Amino acid sequence: MSKTYEKYYVPAQSPWPIVGAVALFCIAFGAGHYVIDMSKQQTGFGGWLLLLGLAILVFMLVGWFRNVIDESMSGLYSSQMDRSFRQGMSWFIVSEVMFFMAFFGALFYGRVIAMEWLGGASNNAMTFAILWPDFQPVWPLVKTPGGIETQAMPAWGLPAINTAILLISSVTLHFAHTGLEQNKRGQLKGMLFVTLLLGVIFLCLQGYEYVHAYRDLGLRLDSGFYGNTFYLLTGFHGLHVTLGALILFFVFLRVLKGHFTPEKHFAFQAGAWYWHFVDVVWVCLFFFVYVL
Repeated sequence: MSKTYEKYYVPAQSPWPIVGAVALFCIAFGAGHYVIDMSKQQTGFGGWLLLLGLAILVFMLVGWFRNVIDESMSGLYSSQMDRSFRQGMSWFIVSEVMFFMAFFGALFYGRVIAMEWLGGASNNAMTFAILWPDFQPVWPLVKTPGGIETQAMPAWGLPAINTAILLISSVTLHFAHTGLEQNKRGQLKGMLFVTLLLGVIFLCLQGYEYVHAYRDLGLRLDSGFYGNTFYLLTGFHGLHVTLGALILFFVFLRVLKGHFTPEKHFAFQAGAWYWHFVDVVWVCLFFFVYVL
């Protein structure tokens, strides 16, 4: 009884991983020295190295995406490769879940355990009475034990608007996906464009929120635990929204060129998975950082 073997495409050696590694090194090294230069109020090479790293990263993404798209459009990928892509994207999203779980864990530890200890809970009453007799363990922690004061970011302003924007963007992306599966190219293009537009609006409003926090609320990175966790969680989420918007932008360009069919469109699905994941993270972030 003969067996039928399915082809499995093995790509040739690629320069893009090492190019990406160089880009990330320049970004990390440059960003670190740029912060140091800013703190010392001096001009150094950090900013230029950071820009160089970002430029190399863009070059790498364009080149690598082009190669993968050419391979896909040439019919080199089999159903087995498609399963490999799905597994890879699934595990990538799982790793991103763990990434944010670590930050949420730090937030809960600081709020539920560390802040209570600083306030004299458990066997820390004497330490509290001697070191910080005026400290109030109340969240948001707008006054640190060291006396640094700030104001909390209200939830029912820009954060609530941004929450609505991201939730709507998930709906528009779902309709874009439906349009692709039903071969309605007009619906696909229109809904995908609206999703991208909503993502850009979200990032613009978040930038305005940061300006408002620094200028009007005194909420900065040196504002103690509350300020640190606020910018850590919202900043990394904003970075993920930026990445998701870039993925959808490349997908949108491919849609305009006539790529994807109702049967074969994993690149679109991968971008949609990631965008929905980012939306879920924001909903959790909105409640635990802004509301509670």
